[in-house]
Amino acid sequence: EVQLVESGGGSVQPGGSLRLSCAASGFSFDDFAMGWFRQAPGQEREGVACISAVGNRYYIDSVKGRFAISSDNAKNTAYLQMNNLKPEDTAVYYCAAGLCSDYDVMRGVLVDYWGQGLQVTVSS
Repeated sequence: EVQLVESGGGSVQPGGSLRLSCAASGFSFDDFAMGWFRQAPGQEREGVACISAVGNRYYIDSVKGRFAISSDNAKNTAYLQMNNLKPEDTAVYYCAAGLCSDYDVMRGVLVDYWGQGLQVTVSS
């Protein structure tokens, strides 16, 4: 059974940091790109960051310099380090396994597996 289990969400003040984790099982983690998506209330789900199977990293402009995606193949786990968080980062964040787009973050059509999502709230 394929599972992507996210952890590390919560509430933080503007300027704070959170580290999201995504523990994967049931598929060959090394062969997949890992991505993070987010969906704010009333908005479409958007890809935020992607790390390819060979370690290339891609981000949307609004998080460049603040977020960092990484993966640990030995632990079958992907991470999203989020620094200098802003209220507009508030959303449900989803982990995904699939393919990065060409030199870009993962798109929904390229996702093979989804995590269940977790809430990140940035508020003073």
